[in-house]
Amino acid sequence: MDFVPAAALGVMIARPAMLIATAPPFGGSFAPPQVRIGLAVLLALAMTANTRVPEIGSSVAIVLIIAREMAIGLAIGLAIRALVAGAEMAGHLTATQVGFTYGAVVDPLSGVRNNIIAALYGNLALVTFFAIDGHHALIRALAASYQRMPIGVGAVDESLVRSVMQMLGVIFVMGVRFAMPVIIVLLVVELAMGLISRSAPMLNLLVVAAPIRVLVGLTVVAAVLPAAPGVIRRFSTVLLELGVTMAGAFR
Repeated sequence: MDFVPAAALGVMIARPAMLIATAPPFGGSFAPPQVRIGLAVLLALAMTANTRVPEIGSSVAIVLIIAREMAIGLAIGLAIRALVAGAEMAGHLTATQVGFTYGAVVDPLSGVRNNIIAALYGNLALVTFFAIDGHHALIRALAASYQRMPIGVGAVDESLVRSVMQMLGVIFVMGVRFAMPVIIVLLVVELAMGLISRSAPMLNLLVVAAPIRVLVGLTVVAAVLPAAPGVIRRFSTVLLELGVTMAGAFR
């Protein structure tokens, strides 16, 4: 390092600190601040061995460098945030079909009120990410980012917009693909109940339809859950690569 160690550590901590604050495996709204600060400092100290902090001559330059470092950490962390968002989108689509949108709980990942299926899918995505050692891959991606994007002022590449669009597209595809079995089965159920109502007009479908929809929907959800880790594994790899590509726009 070319200047005061304390200042160098302050620059080094910006990238992992933003990663910790953004990525649900390390941060999250309910993670204690002491834990997040401690993890950020530990990661920064671990990265100092193979990372060179250049000499900075002005306060403007250090502000630009820290802003770039935070943007890179944010881009990598957003990859895992997008994974959880895709799973939660599938939960919202499923809950809309089943009829669970009226009931909500406080989601420990985001701190906001989600329906129970969205919270279940989001936590399942996070647990699967830990089970496949995705947090190790995230730390390796952080370490590799210092080789591809050394600390410095840098610039913003036009590929940033394309990477953001691709990440949003992956979230949509993941959510729809995850929820598609429930949507298709309940669509068939709705058509069947429509035909029954035409053949038996005296039957009160307003009373009968809701329990049938819930029963069939939860049965399909239970059948789909064993296949969920495989889907989450595939999308976690894709999203992590997109996060690294997005970070590469700040060269």
